[in-house]
Amino acid sequence: METCAGSRLILGEFRESAVAAAAEQALAECGGQPTCGFLFLSPSWLPQIPEVLDLVRLHGRIPLLIGSVGAGLIGRNQEAEGVAGMSLLLVRLPETKLTPVLISSEQIEESTGPAYWQMETGIGPDDVDSWIVLANPYAPNLERWLAEWNVAFPDAPSIGGLSSGAGDGGEKALLLDGKAIDAAVLALAVKGGKVRTIVSQGCKPVGEPFTITQAEDNLVYALGSRPAYQVLSETFNGLSEEEKERARGNLFAGLAASEYVADLKRGDFLVRNLLGADPQTGAVAIGTRARTGQTLQYQLRDKITAHADLVELAKMKGRRGGEPFASLVFSCNGRGHRFFGVPDHDAATLAEILGPVPSAGLFCNGEIGPIGNASYLHGYTASVALFCK
Repeated sequence: METCAGSRLILGEFRESAVAAAAEQALAECGGQPTCGFLFLSPSWLPQIPEVLDLVRLHGRIPLLIGSVGAGLIGRNQEAEGVAGMSLLLVRLPETKLTPVLISSEQIEESTGPAYWQMETGIGPDDVDSWIVLANPYAPNLERWLAEWNVAFPDAPSIGGLSSGAGDGGEKALLLDGKAIDAAVLALAVKGGKVRTIVSQGCKPVGEPFTITQAEDNLVYALGSRPAYQVLSETFNGLSEEEKERARGNLFAGLAASEYVADLKRGDFLVRNLLGADPQTGAVAIGTRARTGQTLQYQLRDKITAHADLVELAKMKGRRGGEPFASLVFSCNGRGHRFFGVPDHDAATLAEILGPVPSAGLFCNGEIGPIGNASYLHGYTASVALFCK
């Protein structure tokens, strides 16, 4: 039995006939019994969720269905921002074990560390190759949970996103089989299937990388024994005039994911916001904790660099072993038409490079994906799961 997939994106308010037809068409394209389905719905469909889930499972013959609510939907070649509809992907993954795991806010609060998650899930490090993760953006301490999750499952990258558009509290934002669920995280353990990841943070490094020589919490005081503010100023002044225009309000901090990479480039940095800079103290505040010894390089993000970043990473991942036959796309709700100025940017770019493979996804309130050997919560990012032959 071979791997295969099918997908459909339908737009408009809920209609029983349209949902049934979309599930049947995705099933026909899949060419056989799927192993799993991924479903993303617009918030306006919330009142019909039980009926939608029943129709999709019945007409798509789906034994396992996971998904979430999204304020914008993504399909093959197409993005629909702020439009009602449904995006569905069916995949057949022979010789692959899929295990859904529900995590509550109470579990996150009660966690005592990485070993707790192995005990609670009943899954050991050798039982999972990758995780597909959907989360409620209102859940507490997601970054702390993810840091513990990385240690609990060190060789299993997590890829996914936070639901959007479900209203205050995010209740019923996540979907599992026949119902909406009130959970903090819905994680799908994948064992045996090949899932590659693309995490495009939309940046390019500018200036030079420097070792952090003085830092406290999220304040970086010195880079290479020089004031961090001075390095920031010199980096900006070293840009071309055209880049300076693009850089106003669009400079970020990039922390190297590994200290053992000699030639740092796109994809080697965890990108975080620049929150402020003080010329008096020389300090620069960034959107994460910094520590002495880390490598920091300032980053430029705009629509030009974001497009180039996605193209470069997609081409690199697309050539790296195993042809993709399906994809899940988790794109920041700060991207899309408002950012790029054109419709369908991420979906169309991926289809142009990887081919028009069956695909589904949503615009997220935060994206999850690996940088180096750990997975993080991101913003302004396109995180993509590629199912490969």
